Amino acid sequence: MEMTLRWYGSAFDTVTLRQIRQIPGVKGVITTLYQKAPGELWTREEIHTLKEEVEASGLKLSGIESVNISDDIKTAGPLRDEHIQAYIETLENLGKEDIHMVCYNFMPVFDWTRTELARVREDGSTVLAYNQEAVDRIDPERMFESIAGDMNGTVMPGWEPERMARVKELFDLYRDIDSEKLFENLKYFLEAVMPVCDKYDINMAIHPDDPAWSVFGLPRIITNMENISRMMKMVDNPHNGVTFCAGSYGTNPENDLPEMIRALRGRIHFAHVRNLRFNRFCREDGSQVTSWTGEKIPVGKPDFEEAQHLSSDGSFDMYEIVRALHDIGFEGPIRPDHGRMIWDEKGMPGYGLYDRALGAVYIQGLWEAIEKSGR
Repeated sequence: MEMTLRWYGSAFDTVTLRQIRQIPGVKGVITTLYQKAPGELWTREEIHTLKEEVEASGLKLSGIESVNISDDIKTAGPLRDEHIQAYIETLENLGKEDIHMVCYNFMPVFDWTRTELARVREDGSTVLAYNQEAVDRIDPERMFESIAGDMNGTVMPGWEPERMARVKELFDLYRDIDSEKLFENLKYFLEAVMPVCDKYDINMAIHPDDPAWSVFGLPRIITNMENISRMMKMVDNPHNGVTFCAGSYGTNPENDLPEMIRALRGRIHFAHVRNLRFNRFCREDGSQVTSWTGEKIPVGKPDFEEAQHLSSDGSFDMYEIVRALHDIGFEGPIRPDHGRMIWDEKGMPGYGLYDRALGAVYIQGLWEAIEKSGR
């Protein structure tokens, strides 16, 4: 595996390439042209400039997260084919710059949903958190307002102010889009881009929906093993794969994460490794859930919070997750995911320096132990 860190670019990120370079074992960054709107062409010159900046710091540009999918593509809107053509040309330009992995998502309206960006934990750190009761009380058009004050002056991916100003319009766009139509539109997109992926050996790694259930009545389709299998079979190409995000799939505690990893051998192109702590969870019928780790989670509407990467701090067995990736021979980029805000750091919630650095080192420690114990 190749240890990386997500970086939003020098104009947007509070963490610098110089700081990332000093994290033990981190060899590359996963980055993006953050200023680009969905549907907009990325020129080769822009990509080359970004790559040069990363490489000048002594790091590798290991992949892109994300080349965002426009709502016209997701809803089969009037600009769909125009935006897909721009996407194809963008992929071609990435391939010419020797970049071979693109993470993207197909989530309607909100790329991810949290009700708190700075829930205070027992140790004084703050974390991203989700509370279903809070979601049930919120007018979706006011969702952005409810969290904007906790962004520390940054722009959160998927929650850009200009996008959130159009929330009512976006909900209208998805009014007639159910899961079946969303799958159809994803298939149309993937069939269109696979030829350029084949030509330049570019792996398309779809990110799961977060959380792994419908929010505000919007369809969510990349949520479990059944739906991932459907996505891969409907466009059966090895370049059509997944970003295995433990935290996103793991929002449903019945998703057996190590089992999913083993079932996806050869189709995981990118991995996000992080931990969650469940405070409450239940099935739609109100019954208790026992997670894949054997934890009986207190019954109630879902409430979870991001945790340290350390297994003992959350509900995931991080050793088993990393061991599964090791067992399938995963060699792609991997990164720690959402970190706590610790040591009085101010930055983009979930994407500060310190706790993600601790996570990167912890994951590498697990990997080394697994590797050596197997010799």
